[in-house]
Amino acid sequence: MAAPMEHEAYLDMAASEERHWWFRGRRQILNQVIGGLNLPAGARILELGSGTGGNLAMLSRYGIVTSVEMDETARTLAAAKAGRADHIFAGILPDQLPAFAEPFDLICMFDVLEHIEDDAATLKIVLSHLAPGGRVVITVPAFARLWGPHDVALHHKRRYEKSELQQKFLAAGFSITRLTYTNMLLFPAALAARQFDKLRPPGKSAGTSIPPAWLNEIFATLFGSERHLIQRANLPFGLSLLAVVQAAATG
Repeated sequence: MAAPMEHEAYLDMAASEERHWWFRGRRQILNQVIGGLNLPAGARILELGSGTGGNLAMLSRYGIVTSVEMDETARTLAAAKAGRADHIFAGILPDQLPAFAEPFDLICMFDVLEHIEDDAATLKIVLSHLAPGGRVVITVPAFARLWGPHDVALHHKRRYEKSELQQKFLAAGFSITRLTYTNMLLFPAALAARQFDKLRPPGKSAGTSIPPAWLNEIFATLFGSERHLIQRANLPFGLSLLAVVQAAATG
């Protein structure tokens, strides 16, 4: 799926993803988007690259969730959050996934694709596990020119241009229902943070730590509020891209 993160990084993720403004705001946006998909009752949902399980509670509102994560530490932490481990499996994208009994109505990859060397093969594998009429929701970091210490610290392979991601979806056999930027309102602050990152020691990034509580709340509120904007229109720029895709019609 990607080069494994350090053990301590997963422990930090598990501790911060309930509080950090970025995780909180992203979950609010994803909840809004997924809630609008009109999934069938008891939908089969797959999260690929589930990390320490911060999205499992949100996803479980919409169906029965199966998750795949390559790292044993992360799976253990996710199982503790979920209160069960029987739906959390080891696997590596693109070619070392479990043998699933049935296809899925919703497949999610939240900031995962940028960690994978062969993203094109991964998208084709994801499509092969999608049920008829199913959807895929994907988020990735945007704009290659924003590459910096933050991406290095998080073991990213790339940041995506919108047109590049669109072409990869089409080449893999998807049609695009939605493709929008997110994290627009904090874009100026993020640009400043990335300039600051260049002055920090290698491998360190300001964006991975939780800011003071008052600032964390402001950032979480601003980021999460974009769910109302996205409900009405695609955003013209932002730190991330969010896509909803499905199998392209054939014949």
